[in-house]
Amino acid sequence: MEAYFDNSATTRVLDGVKDIMVKAMTEDYGNPSSRHKKGMEAELYVRQAASDIAKTLKVKEKEILFTSGGTESNNMALIGTAMANVRAGKHIISTRIEHASVYNPLAFLEQQGFEVTYLKVDGQGHISLQELEEAIRPDTILVSVMYVNNEMGAIEPVDEISSIIKRKNPDAYFHVDAIQAYGKLMIRPKKQGIDLLSVSAHKIHGPKGVGFLYVDERVKIKPLLYGGGQQRDMRSGTENVPGIAGMAAAAKEMYTDHSKKQEYITGLKDHLINEALKLPGVSCNSQKGDLGAPQIASLSFEGIRSEVLLHALEEKGVYVSSGSACSSNHPAISGTLKAIGVKKELLDSTLRFSFGVFNTKEEIDYCVGVLKELLPMLRRYQRG
Repeated sequence: MEAYFDNSATTRVLDGVKDIMVKAMTEDYGNPSSRHKKGMEAELYVRQAASDIAKTLKVKEKEILFTSGGTESNNMALIGTAMANVRAGKHIISTRIEHASVYNPLAFLEQQGFEVTYLKVDGQGHISLQELEEAIRPDTILVSVMYVNNEMGAIEPVDEISSIIKRKNPDAYFHVDAIQAYGKLMIRPKKQGIDLLSVSAHKIHGPKGVGFLYVDERVKIKPLLYGGGQQRDMRSGTENVPGIAGMAAAAKEMYTDHSKKQEYITGLKDHLINEALKLPGVSCNSQKGDLGAPQIASLSFEGIRSEVLLHALEEKGVYVSSGSACSSNHPAISGTLKAIGVKKELLDSTLRFSFGVFNTKEEIDYCVGVLKELLPMLRRYQRG
């Protein structure tokens, strides 16, 4: 049996995604900037995608900017906004549990003379709202907080964060990295006070190499890419039509019967946690039910190095990722696990199991059976 539990790294595309992409590549392959029929047909895909995606967030089509993925969306949100608002101030706030595609642009901005405050998190991975309130200053131009943490699935209190920002400094923008949240949670940027939102297609059963950035029409932002002036001069370069069409198809599908999908994936997560915790020396860093993200379970295995267990599982057809797999040399990245206070000896003994719509309860039972067999054997081996 094969069990792919690494859906937070990437996902298998849905059939509808594959079909529309093949059509866009083989039949409607025109350049959307071309003035002839083929070009117009291609442009229709881009327009339709903006419309479909905007509907999932209840925002305007013109507020959706297509990018090459989550990393570019985060870079543009941070660097583009900072550079456009430098006269208003040079202070940015973020957290200690962000993804490298947020940390590294922030490190770049620090080199350019910006000041960044990194908020601490508690044992559940949540920021302190009081610390946030105290950190906001008149010269704060941007606050960037991820919606769902990619390593252990903590959901940040986005609504409360937004109302504190708007109360303390209404001119500061709020950016949310929603790469692990979009498709899993219902998101309403207008209602929730989110000004910028980053999304990646391949986390929602869409293709790799494409994503989008929601930019509220009031936000002052500069482009990162200059050239032919596509996407209203905000992101030059011929649009990746097949990718954009595939992403929109995935978004539409993920938000159809959304609560049913959410419930199903949460059920898989809870089942794994419940069964795994029955095994000796296993602890859980994620929260069950809707207290944590539906798709992520972070488990620590006492006395076994994560890499050893990862490859032992791989040999049995179970695919997961190591919990501390965020590489960076930036001092603020002490790693999410360190930040939430995971015991030192467990930092290198943690794996992330992440689920998607293709997973089944049978796969989880198979995985737990494999763990039951492997853990005592690997512990003996590691001690020996």
